Amino acid sequence: MKIALVGYGKMGHMIEQSARRAGHEVVVTVDVAADDAAVKVPANDGAAVARAVKSSGADGIIEFTHPAAVMGNIKALLPLALPLVVGTTGWNDKKSEVDALAKEVGGAVMTAANFSIGVNMFYKIVEEASKIMAEYSMYDVATWEAHHNQKADSPSGTALEIARRVMLGNPAKTEIVTDAFHDRPKPCQLHVSSTRCGNIPGTHKVFFDGTADTIELTHTARSREGFADGAVAALERLSAGLKSGRLVKGRLFDWDDLF
Repeated sequence: MKIALVGYGKMGHMIEQSARRAGHEVVVTVDVAADDAAVKVPANDGAAVARAVKSSGADGIIEFTHPAAVMGNIKALLPLALPLVVGTTGWNDKKSEVDALAKEVGGAVMTAANFSIGVNMFYKIVEEASKIMAEYSMYDVATWEAHHNQKADSPSGTALEIARRVMLGNPAKTEIVTDAFHDRPKPCQLHVSSTRCGNIPGTHKVFFDGTADTIELTHTARSREGFADGAVAALERLSAGLKSGRLVKGRLFDWDDLF
């Protein structure tokens, strides 16, 4: 497959390596700042991004940029009608808008809170554990995550997806709180706390805390390679699904649709 990479920072470079290991060709790299990107574009110029991708002859696109740029990029790239995988997080509140745009222009876009296969297995473990522990009222639950100090959003998209899985398993938790508490938390509130420090690739914890003990579930990323490999695998599956007819253009897909 001929792949266009929109975003050529640390993740973009890693995705390029992963794509080449998988036998694909990276035909263009697009970025606003990276000196080694094939095409440099002005900030917030989605039209320039789309022109660079279109002229490259790419068969598919992987976007890994910045929360401030992602919506402009999606709006510019979807009309190209190429399989589009978006790894940038921080736009959960815009998903219905993106789904509607995909339907309008006949585009196909896939996103996930995290592209690591291990993290996606962790989601399932957390949801099942939350369901089990919900039967025991003496246990409360909270989550915590830590990432490197270059990460632009907080909490991470992965942390919010973990919180969603906790609430799926435990209907008593109905509200996510990401700020500091200045009063006692309500029983319905799920605290999602974050730390940004150094070069941490990503650590996520779920605590079930009772009067006598604590149960902790932890996922620790050792590097960003898992994210890169997952993004490439997602584009492969999105492209193959569209070609076979199993997937139909005109919507926003998620991890469970492809894997």
